[in-house]
Amino acid sequence: MNVNNNYTSIRQIQETYLKNNGTASRAKKGESRTFEDILSQKTGLDSEIQSLKFSKHADERLADRNISLTEDQLGRLAEGARKADEKGIRESLVIMDDLSFIINIRNKTVITAMDHADNKEQIYTNIDGAVII
Repeated sequence: MNVNNNYTSIRQIQETYLKNNGTASRAKKGESRTFEDILSQKTGLDSEIQSLKFSKHADERLADRNISLTEDQLGRLAEGARKADEKGIRESLVIMDDLSFIINIRNKTVITAMDHADNKEQIYTNIDGAVII
């Protein structure tokens, strides 16, 4: 992401993007916008995608297995996690394309990732549901 507007503080960003009739708007009672909301709106990244985290273990597996995810795949992965959450799944297997992910739904954290070539046994443990997207 390349954002080069020469802002030196979050306050400047808030004043720029929260303006209302020439003045910084005050949030309505009970409604507020966070820096993350503003950033995701301006960069076009869905906050659901941004809220999905990858554990250190998952990051290492992605790197070891030369797996890189596109923005579309990240969106589909987040959608799979959302669907698992709707069904009350706590630890979900999400299968997408030729990739498999184990996601802790409550923490919105990808625990591990693998492609089908690395998972010859195709055995998944410690899950209570699966989503195939």
